[in-house]
Amino acid sequence: MDRRESLKTLIIGGAGTTMLLSCRIDDKPDTVGISENIESDFDYGRTPEEERWDENLMSEQFYTENELATMAILADIIIPGQGDYPPASKTGITDFIEFISKDIPEHQTPMRGGLRWLRTESHKRFDKDFTEISSEEQLKIVEDIAYPMDVKPQFSQAAIFFSRLRNLVTTGYFTSKPGIEFLGYMGNKPNVWDGVPQDVLDEHGLAYDEKMLKVAIKPEERNEIEDWNDYIV
Repeated sequence: MDRRESLKTLIIGGAGTTMLLSCRIDDKPDTVGISENIESDFDYGRTPEEERWDENLMSEQFYTENELATMAILADIIIPGQGDYPPASKTGITDFIEFISKDIPEHQTPMRGGLRWLRTESHKRFDKDFTEISSEEQLKIVEDIAYPMDVKPQFSQAAIFFSRLRNLVTTGYFTSKPGIEFLGYMGNKPNVWDGVPQDVLDEHGLAYDEKMLKVAIKPEERNEIEDWNDYIV
């Protein structure tokens, strides 16, 4: 498999473990930066303490605009999108990483250090900022730090940064509306249950009471409350 193509497959492990992070991401497209409309963005049951905590996090910005732009580029390299599903940068991923980095401060030093390394490495190789070089040149740098088992010693710390970023990107993407739709996750949605499949009943020598079927198994009446007053077993 082409190494550039296989880069996308590395998100699977990260997505599996980092789904445990508790987070919320704005599913509106083309969102970069921090929203000032806290009440509408976080319209869910919060305690007064939680409201004050969120407001404090939103009151200032941690990452610079250059750092946010760099993360957006890296996010699209990790999850470039597929078909009707947008790339990571179009799901508000930088908002998510900004929020998480303030909510969980231990992310701050590794993330900022990694972004600084990336900028320095880009200038060293191409005499330009990472946001200014071509996509091919960006991939050359990323490929040196994206495969943990193949990383050269001089890139070991940068590889740790990229793994952290990849985990944050996959968590943010697959908890956004497009990411959840991509996974096909249905959640707790009402559906129609028409009983145990016939082959299962046959396998165990069981059968429904015909009277019960006529009275109870009516999908078209699933929203009605059944009256059992006159039912006799």
